[in-house]
Amino acid sequence: MFQSLDRVRKAARLRKKDQFTALFHHINVDTLRTAFYALKRKAAPGVDGMTWRDYEAYLEPRLEDLHGRVQRGAYRPQPSRRTYIPKADGKQRPLAIAALEDKIVQRATVMVLNAIYACRGDFFHRRSRTRLAPSLRRAVPYP
Repeated sequence: MFQSLDRVRKAARLRKKDQFTALFHHINVDTLRTAFYALKRKAAPGVDGMTWRDYEAYLEPRLEDLHGRVQRGAYRPQPSRRTYIPKADGKQRPLAIAALEDKIVQRATVMVLNAIYACRGDFFHRRSRTRLAPSLRRAVPYP
């Protein structure tokens, strides 16, 4: 893992009651690169039409640009395309198709949050899986 995330992990372990308010500075180009390579290479293109291979062709300049936008606060996720998949009982299940850059930023954000919350064992171990997602939503409010 990265040195900056190791520092976050240590701080979370030592100060379990503290709240972390500024975390985007831990998302750097290396974190974005790792998040990119963690994505499925053969996944369908996102709402932006960009495939994993297309993005990889100019990876470094694109990651530098993405990092700059995230750090400046100029990054805005694209609206996801909503698709409905039919279920066996006749109902439909919603599926959101995100842009590739959105997936990269989401994965990098998960890496930073895991560095914090994986150290706080009570956060995960005292909750069932059905109660974990709402707890995460409350812990990380959407702007």
